[in-house]
Amino acid sequence: MDLNLNRADYLQVGVTSQKTMKLLPASRYRATQKVVVGDHDGVVMCFGMKKGEAVTVFKTLPGQKIARLELGGVLNTPQEKIFIAAGSEIRGFTKRGKQFLSFETNLTESIKAMHISGSDLFLSASYIYNHYCDCKDQHYYLSGDKINDVICLPVERVLHDVPVLACQDRVLRVLQGSDVMYEIEVPGPPTVLALHNGNGGDSGEDLLFGTSDGKLGLIQITTSKPIHKWEIRNEKKRGGILCIDSFDIVGDGVKDLLVGRDDGMVEVYSFDNANEPVLRFDQTLSESVTSIQGGCVGKDGYDEIVVSTYSGWVTGLTTEPIHKESGPGEELKINQEMQNKIASLRSELEHLQYKVLQEREKYQLSSQSSKAKSAVPSFSVNDKFTLNKDDASYSLILEVQMAIDNVLIQSDVPIDLLDVDKNSAVVSFSSCDSESNDNFLLATYRCQANTTRLELKIRSIEGQYGTLQAYVTPRIQPKTCQVRQYLIKPLSLHQRTHFIDHDRPMNTLTLTGQFSFAELHSWVVFCLPEVPEKPPAGECVTFYFQNTFLDTQLESTYRKGEGVFKSDNISTISILKDVLSKEATRRKINLNISYEINEVSVKHTLKLIHPKLEYQLLLAKKVQLIDALKELQVHEGNTNFLIPEYRCILEEADHLQEEYKKQPAHLERLYGMITDLFIDKFKFKGTNVKTKVPLLLEILDSYDQNALIAFFDAA
Repeated sequence: MDLNLNRADYLQVGVTSQKTMKLLPASRYRATQKVVVGDHDGVVMCFGMKKGEAVTVFKTLPGQKIARLELGGVLNTPQEKIFIAAGSEIRGFTKRGKQFLSFETNLTESIKAMHISGSDLFLSASYIYNHYCDCKDQHYYLSGDKINDVICLPVERVLHDVPVLACQDRVLRVLQGSDVMYEIEVPGPPTVLALHNGNGGDSGEDLLFGTSDGKLGLIQITTSKPIHKWEIRNEKKRGGILCIDSFDIVGDGVKDLLVGRDDGMVEVYSFDNANEPVLRFDQTLSESVTSIQGGCVGKDGYDEIVVSTYSGWVTGLTTEPIHKESGPGEELKINQEMQNKIASLRSELEHLQYKVLQEREKYQLSSQSSKAKSAVPSFSVNDKFTLNKDDASYSLILEVQMAIDNVLIQSDVPIDLLDVDKNSAVVSFSSCDSESNDNFLLATYRCQANTTRLELKIRSIEGQYGTLQAYVTPRIQPKTCQVRQYLIKPLSLHQRTHFIDHDRPMNTLTLTGQFSFAELHSWVVFCLPEVPEKPPAGECVTFYFQNTFLDTQLESTYRKGEGVFKSDNISTISILKDVLSKEATRRKINLNISYEINEVSVKHTLKLIHPKLEYQLLLAKKVQLIDALKELQVHEGNTNFLIPEYRCILEEADHLQEEYKKQPAHLERLYGMITDLFIDKFKFKGTNVKTKVPLLLEILDSYDQNALIAFFDAA
């Protein structure tokens, strides 16, 4: 059965956060449901659809930004009570809009995530988790990394509270009271949790998770150890997952999986006979999908997927057909109701255009007055700066509540801007004088009309660190701009991992001195991405990292007065040594630095680089041949005389050129890494070999792995 869904926009509220829209339970099977949504203006709005128009049931006064909205009630009864989290306060409303609860939690941080189960309230701020029962404090947990979401297995089915925290360090923490029962590693930073089928599946223990890099999975949370059931890799490079729901939209009696992503993608997965998810439907909206629910809103009897987007649109993807089929020989006539609606909309549009014109003239006159006052219009920017493991590049996503006019990108550190297929903006580069004003990049992206979301790809060079700035200017009057800053860290291509290969040849850097645990942690935060800003609990901590470009690894263990860093890449140790020495000198802290260099690690790193370098050299060689082969093809009229290898290059010409275009400066970057490795190897021996670099580049141009290793050994 094909799934055809038609889009219907219902209304627009203010900017919305993740999981702030819900459908109230229906009064009967497939009857229309009311929608309740909370926004950044602090307004809770409940509305229903009547004759194609949104009719407000209730609307609260503005207040603090609403971070979460959940439905609750007595267990095993319809969940009709509305709970919102705003700041450190929880408020409760009936379905008619009467407030019955105002609970000040006294948390020092704003609430980021919430789950309701009967009289139990599970909350998390950035690092703190709290469990309340009847508004009385029950349990507390301080997480080592940021908490993105919280959920509890259905207590009516598993018979005891099993809260689960989704933490930024790629771990789900399963709690028992105030303690961690066990941890589950997942393939990316988890951003959202949901109960499978809405009730935990057959066992009540099945938990769905979505990650910021677009992966989706199902885990059974048992009392002893987790069972990984399935996982969907993000093969199509789609956005991060913000919301998940279960609803039978296909109509086959089995609940489907509804997924909303931060690139505007809405997906429907059905389950095959082996209970594995299969993609049945996808549709792209123009902005982040912050909430998703299955139900019936527009018209009785027609199921739909209801979503809320970042800028506040509440939209339905409905099974109701847009066009009515006419019988043979009949003409489809627009009924009187539709004609009246179109006339009403035209009249409203003309009135709004006239009003805008009046206000614009009024503003122009007032701006020329000697007593003129101009207020800077405020607007909200939703940004995300993350490292992609697949291609070792950073993804910068900028989303604005109104259309973007242009974005200026400025960097005081050398970076490459890569092409993004989804990006329709026109980019222009300005010349930079990096010696006098530290500008290595100035680029302007001019967006097309009605673009609210812009995605950029950036690749940095390890050892070069500084700040990337984005100046975002929307299409509003008077012109205004917001600046966002992003740190390019010294070891910017490293990503947190939980396991490393201890059998690799490792180089060691040891720091000792009169510094505190918190000071050394702040240096590690400065050098490496994905490290929590707050120092972890305990006297000693170990973090593992993997280089996303070369697959080399780093182990950092530190405590008060001592830090030990181990890596199979000498260049990583060299960068850390230089940066940490500089930071200690700046803070006037006396550091004792010692190191142990393992000669075998150099050959090991060159072997890791070998397949990447060989592939890039072969790709470059093939691309250089394409034009000449095409000329031969035109001249001879066929390719039969060519050897199979050349025929294959011609057949794959478009694919090869596209791949080469996607990887600018890839070969130069690998050359740079090998050069750095060569210089760093001898730097630790106290020898300057920069004069031998031209000879090294000659060897790389006629690359042979054994010759390169021999050069490293002989130099």
